[in-house]
Order: sequence, then C-alpha cells, then structure tokens
Amino acid sequence: MLRWLTAYTASMVGDSVYYIALSWAAVQAGTPAQAGLVMTASAVPRALLMLGGGVVADRLGPRRVVIGSDAVRCAAVLAVAALLYATTPGLWPLALLALVFGAVDAVFMPAVGALPARVTSRGQLARVQGMRGLAIRFASVVGGPLGGLGVAVGGAAAAFALAGLLIAVSVPLLCSVRIRELPADDKAAAGGTAWNDLLAGLRYVRRHRLLAPLLLAIALGDLGFVGPLNVGLTLLADERGWGAAGMGWVLCGFGVGAGAASLLLTLRGRLPRAGRLAGASLLAGSVAIGGLAFAPTLVSAVGTALLIGLLAGLSGAVCAALLQTQADPSYLGRVTAVSGLVSVGLTPLSMPVSAAAVGAWGTGPVFVVSAAVCGLGGVVALSVRTLRRAELPR
Repeated sequence: MLRWLTAYTASMVGDSVYYIALSWAAVQAGTPAQAGLVMTASAVPRALLMLGGGVVADRLGPRRVVIGSDAVRCAAVLAVAALLYATTPGLWPLALLALVFGAVDAVFMPAVGALPARVTSRGQLARVQGMRGLAIRFASVVGGPLGGLGVAVGGAAAAFALAGLLIAVSVPLLCSVRIRELPADDKAAAGGTAWNDLLAGLRYVRRHRLLAPLLLAIALGDLGFVGPLNVGLTLLADERGWGAAGMGWVLCGFGVGAGAASLLLTLRGRLPRAGRLAGASLLAGSVAIGGLAFAPTLVSAVGTALLIGLLAGLSGAVCAALLQTQADPSYLGRVTAVSGLVSVGLTPLSMPVSAAAVGAWGTGPVFVVSAAVCGLGGVVALSVRTLRRAELPR
C-alpha cells in the first residue's frame, strides 16, 4: 500500500511540474493565444478516448495499464526535454506532447481509479481515498515551486527533465506492488470485442440501482462547482477589489478545507452512513457556494471557501469509495472512466457558460444558479433509497 501511495504521489508531483514546464515553454515559443491552445490540447483526446480507456483497464488489468502509461509519459517528457536542450523547435513538439499526454491520460485515469481495490481490502477504500486526496494536495503544493525552480535553474528543458524523472520513480514502485485477485462476475469476464465491452459497461452503469444515481449526483455536483471556482471566483475577486492575492487566499482556503477532509478520511478510515453523508455534504456545499458570492469581506470569503473545500472533499472521497466498493471488479475500469468523463471531460464546459452568464447577469445570480445545480446532486443522493442507505464495508 505504501509503495502504491509513493508511486502515485511521485507521478502526481511530476504531473504538476510538467504543466508548469509546458505553460512556460508555450508562452516563450508563441503568442498567448497559441500557448492557450497548447495548454488545452490534452483535453480533446482525454475526453474522446476516456471510455475506451476504461475498457483497456478492465481488459489488461489496472496495474499493467498504469505502469505502461507512466512509462510512455516519462519517455515523451524526457524526449521533449532533450529536444529543448538541443534546439529551439517551436510550438509543434509541445502541442504533440500535450496530445500524447491527453491520450495516455484517457487510459491512465480509469486504471488509477480501479487500482486501489486491488491493493487493499474493501473496508479500507475510504482511507485510501483520503490518502489519494492528501497526495493530490501535496502535489499541488510542492509541484508548483519545484517546476518554478526547474525553470529558474535550467529553463523549460530542466523542468521537463525533472517532471520525467519524477514520473519515472513510479514505475519500479508499481512493479513491486502486490495485487489482490478480486472475484469477478462471469458475464463481465466473458470477453468479446472491445466495442461490446464498452457497451456492456455502459449498460451495467445504466441498470445499476446505486451507480447510476451516484454518477448523476457526481455530475450535478461537479457542474455546479467547477464554473464558480475556476471562472466566477476570478471575476468575483476583480469585482470586489481583492486582486490576485485575494483570489489566491480564497483558493488557499479551499485547498486547506479539502486537505482537512482527506486527512479526516485517512485517520478515520470509514465514515458511517456514507450515502447520507455524501448527499448532505453536497447540499451543504451548495449553500456555501451560493454564499461565497455574497461574502462581505475577504476574510469571510476565505472562511467560506474553507468550508466548501471541506464539504466538497468529503462528498468527493465518499462518492469515489462508494463507486469502488459497489461496482463489480470486472467493470471497475469502465465505471471509473464514466466518472472521469463526467468530471474532467464534461464539467469544463461549464466554465465558458459561467463566464458568459457572469457577463450578462453578474456574479451573484450565477453563483446561486450554480449552487442550485450542485444542490440537485445532493437531492438525488438523498432521495434515491439505494443511494441514501448505501454504506461503506467494514
């Protein structure tokens, strides 16, 4: 378990350094608009290939897919680092690297989501989600300064090399992790073509009495949360005169709250009445999201953001643990792919919509509407009997 956690943390820190290096190199090589296109190039293949990545994870096994994904990402990043050391190639290798990263992420993310169930017992999955949350927070805190240090010392090439080395650390660690064999449903393991496997996974999610409403609740929660945090907060900080520093403090409050939720799950290991807790956290978080737009001072906004982070962290980790414990092991990669597509593939669409809505109606009404959408996720979780009564295994 510790080897898996170390490998995951190293990979996440490497990702953070990589994004710093990519953004810096893109800005240096092209116009701001071109740099923006390079930075978003990963999103298209990730969204288009995510469901297929779930099929690959279920067919080949999540550890094999994660190891292969990290090896490909490491090789691609180090190749660009070497190219930048040797010459000034322009934007094309950066765009190609971003596309490769997006395509690999489409198989990496479902496999990462399916792997914890094979390295620990079902009763420890909530604790594992807490550890994953702490690893992500650690990567966001440490990765930025490391990437900036790499750029300051040796430019984008040095930062890319550092990212590649950090990702490379995960490969031997993952190779040494012992994997538990999980019982699989005979129909799920029967095989067939990849297309049939994909359709079988979608049917499985649609017909499942708990997974279908759970994924709907996750989708509504993310749709109501992503736009205000990523777009609305920037415009709110500018409107209130808090500036970039004030926005940074609000984001810090969110990060501290989310980290506290992850730490709580890590220490407790299991929270009772998981379904009710997820729904109640979504509902309470939606109220906090709506209240953020009306925070009178920066201090109150930071406090509200801390509460949002705590509630969002709790609901997110509990929902992820429920997904892993309720899904049949043979479908886990595909279930994780659907969840990932909802979170990282579709919810970014709310950002331009939020920005346009803020321009038309102002920050207050948009935050309230977003809070209502997020609250619908809580209503779904609390109104569907199978989800409301769902528990994490001991």
